[in-house]
Amino acid sequence: MRVVASLAAFAALASSACAQPEIHETEQADFRVETVADGLEFPWSLAFLPDGDMLVSEREGRLRLIRDGVLRPEPVSGLPDILAEGQGGLMGLAVHPDFASNRLVYFAYAEGRSNANHTALGRGRLNADATSLEAVETLFRVNFEKERGYHFGGRLQFLPDSTLLLTLGDGNRYRNEAQNPANHLGTIVRLNDDGTVPFDNPFVSARSARPEIFSFGHRNVQGIAINPQTGSVWAHEHGARGGDEINLIEAGNNYGWPLATYGVNYNGTPITDATHGDGLEQPIWFWDPSIAPSGMAFYDGDGFENWHGDVFVGALAGTMLVRFEVEGDRVISSEALLSERGERVRDVAAGPDGNLYVLTDDIEGAILRLVPVIP
Repeated sequence: MRVVASLAAFAALASSACAQPEIHETEQADFRVETVADGLEFPWSLAFLPDGDMLVSEREGRLRLIRDGVLRPEPVSGLPDILAEGQGGLMGLAVHPDFASNRLVYFAYAEGRSNANHTALGRGRLNADATSLEAVETLFRVNFEKERGYHFGGRLQFLPDSTLLLTLGDGNRYRNEAQNPANHLGTIVRLNDDGTVPFDNPFVSARSARPEIFSFGHRNVQGIAINPQTGSVWAHEHGARGGDEINLIEAGNNYGWPLATYGVNYNGTPITDATHGDGLEQPIWFWDPSIAPSGMAFYDGDGFENWHGDVFVGALAGTMLVRFEVEGDRVISSEALLSERGERVRDVAAGPDGNLYVLTDDIEGAILRLVPVIP
């Protein structure tokens, strides 16, 4: 009996040890990793509602709700037809700044078919029990039908004036179109919350440019956020082989792709000999080799005191979360987090509870919560 009891006690102790959360020690803060929800099929974007609920998009075309920390089994209904192919599907999410009164949810998605597709922006009103989107409408469509499922962009960011930025891609094989403002490929567009064009957009009076365009010369922008220190817009984009960039986004600027880049083609041949050019903006940071950045969030919560004002970027190929220490609009240093897990990170968001949330990019993806460990 003593042997049986001893074995049982050992098993209980081992089980308890296995149940302990992961503790990570980093330069500025220690944290534990908790799993909020798993079993998500390639989760792409996370958005918090005012009551603490979370909306998460699955690339395959489903919108999911997490209420009281539990993933609701049935998706939110009401989405339009979505092309889930290659890199395309249901992508970025944003809730209206006045969601508490209007319950409007915005979403980027791929639309069309394999040989003629584009990025679109939709909007719907989340019903009272958060089971469906109602009065769903498409507010914007890219005006270029491209082949194959590459480089859709798809991140959303509301500005303080309640206008909305939507990031786009160059469609991969159409990279020269990123220098042609007559179409939306390789741009970031700015829209009013009803999809109309703001009167003060930089090209609103230009005959040769689309009035929705805010900036151009981008390759594939998959992260965008507002720096709370300065109010400036930061965005990052995928390079080819090398040349992933973080840029400060300003109205009317040309960010150079493919005239200037720090990357090369995937086969090693040059894209261009130039890294600079007259009238072309320089990145404030670039990666070589590429990490395939995705998702971006500044941390302004109270949980991680030493992370306040830092910006976090997910990495797909790099399988990590990158923390950048920021001073004004300059990067001071960088640190790799979660790299030992070997998971592709699709999105990162600062939660209203002071924790940091991460989406892992996998057919069995998860929402992870980084919680500070207080010494």
